[in-house]
Amino acid sequence: MSYEVKNQESDTKGSYYVEIDGKRVAEMTYSVAGTDRIIIDHTDVSDEYRGSGMGEKLVIKAVEDARKKGISIVPLCPFARSVFSKHEELRDVL
Repeated sequence: MSYEVKNQESDTKGSYYVEIDGKRVAEMTYSVAGTDRIIIDHTDVSDEYRGSGMGEKLVIKAVEDARKKGISIVPLCPFARSVFSKHEELRDVL
């Protein structure tokens, strides 16, 4: 299955998400904390895509963007925290 992880951000909030056929099927929300940090607060994947790895891809995209921007991530969301605990190679942004 091919899909693109997209990002939208305002001054204080943002999200990474996946849309399939115009419907948002996965989303990870975060708060912008100053100029050097985001706080991931929630991840949700619709039932039909749960277990597909889509949620993990949202976290990985956030990590890639954090590296480019030189910012850190605070994973308050239990799902995001579990992805970081399973993938040591992502922890440089914590």
